[in-house]
This record gives sequence, structure tokens and C-alpha cells, in this order.
Amino acid sequence: MSERFFPDTMPPPMADGTSLPWWEAAAEHRLVVQECGACQATRLPPSPVCPDCRSDQFGWREVSGQGEVYTFTRVHRPLGAGQAIPFVIAVIALEGSGGLRMISNVVGIDADAVAIGMRVEVVWEDMSPDLAIPRFRPTDD
Repeated sequence: MSERFFPDTMPPPMADGTSLPWWEAAAEHRLVVQECGACQATRLPPSPVCPDCRSDQFGWREVSGQGEVYTFTRVHRPLGAGQAIPFVIAVIALEGSGGLRMISNVVGIDADAVAIGMRVEVVWEDMSPDLAIPRFRPTDD
């Protein structure tokens, strides 16, 4: 198991037919984005229809998990019993994703030290053998 950042009392995310391949890749510690089969536009979170061209054809493209903090907030109230506070919820601008951003947590750093533009990389929190959640930690560069 990987390092745990959130308590076991946090509810697990729900997968559906559209998002299941994303969660399966995450369980393998691979960060993927959905790519339209018609216009090659990328999207995250996954959806059944491309918002650019309305095609229902899509595939999955792996991205590096590198990025930067686009914006963030510090949370001072726990969401679950036993959760350490404060913690950071951030919008991460993902490199190599076609301009996509995703919401996650910044971990491995004091919440007061997080800054817009901070370089981050994905780190996986294994919740169970078949569920991993992407979080982000600062990189050295």
C-alpha cells in the first residue's frame, strides 16, 4: 500500500460505465485523459460525448502526471473523522494533456507553503487493491 493521506472513513468514489476505464488505469497508477476519436480533443473528467464535436467515439491517452498548481484553497474543516487539517484542494494544470486541469489534493507539504504556479507530480494513494486516488506533491524543480 502507498502512503495514506486521508482517513479510511472517507467515502470511495463511484465509477460508472464512462469513468470505469479511468479508475482502472488509476488502480495501475497510470493517469489517463479521454481523447475524442473524431477531433482528438481531450477531456477530464470522462464523458460519453465530446463537448467540442459531439462525437461518441473516444480512447484514452496516458499523461505524465506532471503539472502545476493553477489555483487552490486551504480547507480548515475536516470532511471525515480523523482527517488532518488544514489540507489543500487544488486545480492542477496537467502537462501534455491538451490544456486540461483536474481537481485533487496537494500533499507532502505544509498547507501554508502551497502556491499558485508550484510544480507538482502525481502520487498515488492506494485505498484498496483495486482503487487508487491521484494526489499531487511538489517536485524538486
